[in-house]
Amino acid sequence: MIATKTVLGTGLALGLLALTSACAPTGVASRLDSDVTTLSTATEGRPVAAVYDVQRVDIVVPQNLRVSEANKYYPVADIVWRGEPRGDRFAQVEAIWREAADRATSGMGQGVPVVVTVEVTRFHCLTEKTRYSVGGTHSLHFLLTVTNAATGEAIDGPRRVVADVKASGGQKAIEEEARGLTQRVVVVNRLSEVLQRELAAPVAVPMAVVETTRADSDLRLTVAPVN
Repeated sequence: MIATKTVLGTGLALGLLALTSACAPTGVASRLDSDVTTLSTATEGRPVAAVYDVQRVDIVVPQNLRVSEANKYYPVADIVWRGEPRGDRFAQVEAIWREAADRATSGMGQGVPVVVTVEVTRFHCLTEKTRYSVGGTHSLHFLLTVTNAATGEAIDGPRRVVADVKASGGQKAIEEEARGLTQRVVVVNRLSEVLQRELAAPVAVPMAVVETTRADSDLRLTVAPVN
C-alpha cells in the first residue's frame, strides 16, 4: 500500500513538471543568451596617476620675501643662501629652481599639455656658521600649480609642498664639498626629485560616465572620463 502511494506521488510530480515545461514560453533561453543590456551611470571623480606634457615651467620668486646675509645659526628670514658668492639672491634662487625644474620635467612630453607654476615661499639653507659646525636642514617650501595649457584651467593646486632635506655640517660638509657634493648640488637634486614626484602624484579626474554592458551573464565596465 505504501509502495503504491510512492509511485503515484512520483508520477504526479513528473506530470506537473512536464506541464510546467509545456506552459513556459519558447525561446526564453535563446533570448537571454543574445540580449545585451547597456546602462550608463555617473561615478565620482577618482585619483589617477597624472600624465602631463609640460609646455612650460614658470618660476616665481616673490620680491617681498625677506633675505638675510647675517652669519647666525638660524637667521629669521625667507631666503638664506650661502652656497654661492654674495649677489642677487633672488636671481640665484630662481636659477637653482630653473635647473631643478628642467631636469624634473625633461621626460614629461605625453598627456595633457600643461603649464607648471612654482612659487617659492621659503628657501632657508645653512649659514657659514651652521654649515661648518652643527649642520641642519635646507628648508625648501613652494606652491605648486598645474594648469591646462590651452584653457588656463587649474588641474592641480595651488598647493603647498615641503621639500626639506638634511644638510651636513662640520667635517662631513667639508668632505662632501671636496667630492663635489656642494650645497647647490644637494638642493638642486632635492628640488628636482620632489617636483618630479609631485607632478606624477595621483590627481582627481572629473566625474566619469561608466558604461555597463551585460551579455551572457558577463559584466563588462568601460570608464570614460568626462572632458
